[in-house]
Amino acid sequence: MASPFHLAFILNFTTDDWRGPFGTGGRPWDGDFHIGVAQALERACLDYVIIEDKLMVPEIYGGSAAASLRQAAIAPKHDPVPLAAAMGKATTELGIVATLSTMAYPPFMTARLSSTMDSLLRGRFGWNIVTSAEDLAAQNFGMDRLPSREERYEMADEYVDLVRQLFESWDADALVIDREKGIYADPDKVRPINFRGKYFSSRGPLNTVPSPQHRPAFVQAGASPRGRRFAARNADSVIAIANGVEEMKRFRDDVRAEAVNQGRDPDGIKILFCVTPALGETDREARERHERMVQADEFIQDVLVQVSALTQIDFARFPLDEPLPRKLETNGEKGTLDQFQQWGSGKTLRQLVTDNAGGLVSSVELIGTPDTVAARMGEVMAEVGGDGFMLTTPLLRLNRRYIADLTDGLIPALQRRGLARAAYEPGRTLRQRLLEF
Repeated sequence: MASPFHLAFILNFTTDDWRGPFGTGGRPWDGDFHIGVAQALERACLDYVIIEDKLMVPEIYGGSAAASLRQAAIAPKHDPVPLAAAMGKATTELGIVATLSTMAYPPFMTARLSSTMDSLLRGRFGWNIVTSAEDLAAQNFGMDRLPSREERYEMADEYVDLVRQLFESWDADALVIDREKGIYADPDKVRPINFRGKYFSSRGPLNTVPSPQHRPAFVQAGASPRGRRFAARNADSVIAIANGVEEMKRFRDDVRAEAVNQGRDPDGIKILFCVTPALGETDREARERHERMVQADEFIQDVLVQVSALTQIDFARFPLDEPLPRKLETNGEKGTLDQFQQWGSGKTLRQLVTDNAGGLVSSVELIGTPDTVAARMGEVMAEVGGDGFMLTTPLLRLNRRYIADLTDGLIPALQRRGLARAAYEPGRTLRQRLLEF
């Protein structure tokens, strides 16, 4: 019997596929559409859904916000936490992960918010730890520009240490609720932390009771060497993007080796590689659907707007049908840039966009019927060694047809092969769920 692997899904609280026939027409803001997606993912028994976030209206591509707003690329985007609460109350087993930036949220607020969410969701909440990588976002929070990537991660390590101590400011058994003695919480088991670091300080304690997990699951998506060290030190689950099976294996081996160096059990970190399956009733239909999408002018511009925003590089400056003139560097998302530019490949900018790795953020090409794709996913994961896949949509834009393709086509095909969970063990927390296999 094949070994199952972990599956999760990433989305935005942004507009759906508003130009297509299978969305809401661009008005998903009451959350009902996204809640329905979460319920579908729970029926398919995924580990968790993650709500990605950005904190600005991009102005990098072409030097203005015009393209982003016209195309609804990254903006508008609503706050992930209220949606996470709504999705969590509409489900019972699916993990719900919200993105909270160490740049934007004071550590005490992150700890308090996460503890509250974990109690509301009965132990199914996760925190996607991001440092933010956009100067425009920094300027929304009173800064002129972001610190360097290295300093951002140094700050984030200290931030996570502080947040951990705030979670521990209440002992697990501090809540007594003894009606006869009139004691709700034992004051000897709640204490200040008096944390004072290089970047952050907090007296503590938290003013929330210990949640079912005591701390939420930590999720992280750094692809640079520094990001991998951060993930190995802190994460329960890592979102990863790689160019092909060999790089996937190398990434996993790197993070696991670094985890050992940090004194952690590498099996306690589940690395999920981003893939964007393109599905059809036949392999030929899937290929044709995929080609129509990636060759469309609007798709190419949507990708360039988003990659520009993430990497802080204006790709409108470069001719579409020529290779990039040099290897590009950035203080933005370096992993995204390296994945996209594929330096040395000789591909034109248009080819980088339409290429599976560049345009669709997919670590390996997955195009075909549900059975074809499921078989390929099993082969890839066997070669990589584990731990699973982060399912994505093109440009993180949802539509009902794509969700049905996954939950009613691909996931059952994986389940028939023993490659995906077919039923939940009831009542598990998200951290327990990640350690099931």
